[in-house]
Amino acid sequence: MDGNPNSRMAAKNGTYTVNDTSAVTGKEFSSFYVSSDAVIADLEANGAAADVRATYISTAGGTVSAGTVITASGDNYFSGITLTSGEVTLILR
Repeated sequence: MDGNPNSRMAAKNGTYTVNDTSAVTGKEFSSFYVSSDAVIADLEANGAAADVRATYISTAGGTVSAGTVITASGDNYFSGITLTSGEVTLILR
């Protein structure tokens, strides 16, 4: 991915919207935008199956409000997400 943060926020590499409860894997995304209030059941990073919700959300099983942007830190990236409810837009890297 381009190291320019403006490229990331402009979604230079596209987006992918998740609006169901099926696990999304096989996509690399640097951040995601919460389009409607969402409960995230699982969040994976760097291709590993370990759940990293607690690293990015203070109450891992709680509702994340619409309008929130969650960005992977440093050179990390997200590699999977599963929702319990709501909708998010992945910003692909």
